[in-house]
Amino acid sequence: MFSINNISFLIGGRALFTNASLHITAKDKIALIGLNGTGKTTLLRLITEELTPDGGALERSKSCTIGLLNQDLLSYETDDSILTVAMSAFKEAQSLQIKIEKILERLETNYTENLIDKLSKFQEQYEALEGYSLQAKAEEILEGIGFTTKDLHRPLREFSGGWRMRVMLAKLLLEKPSLLLLDEPTNHLDLPSIEWVETYLNSYEGAFIIVSHDRRFLNNTTSKTVEVIHQDLVLYEGNYDFYMKEKALRNEIQRNSFQNQQQKIKQTERFINRFRAKSSKARQVQSKVKSLDRMEKISDVIDSNPVVNFKFDFKQKSGRHVVQLENITKRFDEIEIFENTTASIERGDKIALVGANGKGKSTLLRIIDGSEKLQAGKNEPGYNIIKSFYAQHQLDSLHVENEILDELKQAGSGKSEQELRNVLGCFLFSDDDVFKRIKVLSGGEKSRVALAKTLISESNFLLLDEPTNHLDFQSENILIQALQQYQGTFIIVSHNRHFISKTANKVWFIEDKQIKQYPGTFDEFEFWFDQRNNNVNDQKPMKKKVKIKREKPKNSEQDLIKYKKELQSLEESIESLESEIRDLEDKLSKQEVYANVDNLSETTLAYEKAKTSLQESNSKWGEIATKIDNAS
Repeated sequence: MFSINNISFLIGGRALFTNASLHITAKDKIALIGLNGTGKTTLLRLITEELTPDGGALERSKSCTIGLLNQDLLSYETDDSILTVAMSAFKEAQSLQIKIEKILERLETNYTENLIDKLSKFQEQYEALEGYSLQAKAEEILEGIGFTTKDLHRPLREFSGGWRMRVMLAKLLLEKPSLLLLDEPTNHLDLPSIEWVETYLNSYEGAFIIVSHDRRFLNNTTSKTVEVIHQDLVLYEGNYDFYMKEKALRNEIQRNSFQNQQQKIKQTERFINRFRAKSSKARQVQSKVKSLDRMEKISDVIDSNPVVNFKFDFKQKSGRHVVQLENITKRFDEIEIFENTTASIERGDKIALVGANGKGKSTLLRIIDGSEKLQAGKNEPGYNIIKSFYAQHQLDSLHVENEILDELKQAGSGKSEQELRNVLGCFLFSDDDVFKRIKVLSGGEKSRVALAKTLISESNFLLLDEPTNHLDFQSENILIQALQQYQGTFIIVSHNRHFISKTANKVWFIEDKQIKQYPGTFDEFEFWFDQRNNNVNDQKPMKKKVKIKREKPKNSEQDLIKYKKELQSLEESIESLESEIRDLEDKLSKQEVYANVDNLSETTLAYEKAKTSLQESNSKWGEIATKIDNAS
């Protein structure tokens, strides 16, 4: 369907592609991955012929249509409703509809067989294009990616850039090009919308290429992975998880080949040096020299997922209670976000705040930060709390004329230049990179600088709003490692499921204007949440029947009281177990424990036992919480 044949492309004298090739068939579901700056978006623009290669050729079949979604569409404005914008995908059907309407007008005053024949022909064509159901399809897709029914007739101009991007995604999905190109489609989607798009793409009849830094999204939608690396396109016949395993295997083979070749080179060089002066060995020496010159050198493997160690220094340790929100109410004009809800954050909590857009996640972060005022209730910070807030708008607060190293020096951490260089090295700024000015950095590089500033701030409480936006997989992996080593407390708003599954030990979600908590990992929360929703859906007919008969289970109130007591007891037990685990982890990190075999064995056994108990308690908590929902 589409072929990339030995293309080369240069930007400012730097080669992005050299003799790169890729063949795309009609049903391919491709993830396009690679470090930031390697040319992923450039490749999409070459495919759409927005750019022209410096060498090689791009070929596509006559029937191949191409649709591109990229960040440039954020700036598109019009007074047309979002439904009208989405419906513009059906140009042929809309053209026929106009013709049909004009003929109907003429028939009112000029009834002829010729007009009747034309009308019949146009109506048949319109029906073949499913014209009578197109508006329903457009409404289904728009509502699937997060719009309400009321939104559909609002002008596009009234929506923010992220919501406009959703409209353009809907339009593109309705067009159904035979090759769909999606550049970071999940950047402006919440979790329910991401899951909806996953389901849609799984039934998509054409081919598509996705550039995304959401690895779970790629795993759920693609069956091939193409890596942009070393100015080439390397194909892997599987999704992202398959790519990771296959690449590890290829790297091992390459590393072994490199080491074997290096050993052979050393042996050859030793022979040359040893017998260079002997005339009887001159012919053999010359042969060895030529063999070295002809040898195609194998490169060593460059680790794209380095293991990093962060040293976090706190000026002071926070108290046990980090934040206490008591009966808070927050509204914007007539829209109520929170109503008389209570929540607390304890030292050591690693909280993922998840859910649909518009529920108040970012607002809640600002309330906790103290930068958003409440209509009612209290926001009480704990003892010795030092906060640091990272959000996308903070990229604008970077001093564009500063060099990267100077920007970190001005963060007030008191770290030496070498310590700051070490931190920047963890965020992939090495050697002379640290002298680059902020104004020349890409969005992803600016994000890494802002995150580095946040992490060196010596804060014991971090508030992070979508920290993985604009980060490639390597940078995301570094941030995961940093947060896993962080000994303080944090709360994260993110739609990146892999990221929060690796970093959070609790999940908050906003429902019915209330802050609700699940005391476990994100993977456990997903399972519990799906089970809860399935139980609710399964019981809907029963609920209707009970309502009609006006019957109420005799023991429902007693059961509810019993379940709530059990839940409270479990929450206290979970808190105690989490504290015990933190103490044991601290103990296991001490040298004196490792020096004593019996002590190490005893402590390790206690640690594993506590982890098992915590997992069982979390599972039990989910079961009881579901029972409470059903009994309420």
